Amino acid sequence: MSQTALIVGAGDNLGSAIARRFAREGLHVVASRRSGDLSKLVAQIHADGGAATGLHSDARDEDAVQQLVETAERIGPIAACVFNVGGNVRFPISETTTRVYRKVWEMCALAGFLVGREVAGRMQARGRGTIMFTGASASLRGNSGFSAFAGGKHALRALAQSMARELGPQGVHVAHVIIDGLIDNPDTKTLFPDLFEARGPDGILNPDDIAEAYWQLHAQPRNAWSFEMDLRPFKEPW
Repeated sequence: MSQTALIVGAGDNLGSAIARRFAREGLHVVASRRSGDLSKLVAQIHADGGAATGLHSDARDEDAVQQLVETAERIGPIAACVFNVGGNVRFPISETTTRVYRKVWEMCALAGFLVGREVAGRMQARGRGTIMFTGASASLRGNSGFSAFAGGKHALRALAQSMARELGPQGVHVAHVIIDGLIDNPDTKTLFPDLFEARGPDGILNPDDIAEAYWQLHAQPRNAWSFEMDLRPFKEPW
């Protein structure tokens, strides 16, 4: 039975790049997202000689997450899990509704907890595995207009750190990846055309290069584990 890599938040850009990277190493990728087309990603992985299954699931729903993890485990034991759900919104605090704040918290924090808990139980029993959470600049610092997003990402980082301290001695590697900068995709090109032009291709994060860092975290020997990695273009002010 082949091992699986569960990618929660397998969007068209970074999530798909992570899925393709793990598939190249021979893991059966279980790619999940709440909505949107997964068939292209699955077909691409198959065309490249890999194995993949696409499953729609709402990571905020406890029953749905439990079913997702059980399905992935039936395909093969989960060796790596990447929680890559976004939730980036920007509103002035006076315009941040309760609905928006709750939804962003559910996407960033609650969903991360549900996925992490369900996967951790399986990995604990085997004494091995890697769980990785995608963070952002907002995981470390708040900023004007980002009260909801920063609150959710701060909570996700705290979850990851707590899990790492608890599960590390049991053989389960938990890591948090801070993405500090614009990721190259059609949405960010539309929103920030001036930055794309000014910084050039090396000034914007390439999804495939980010995905390589996730694989390297998973491949780390247990005598030299990283909890946190930050990735940013050389032109990114920080």
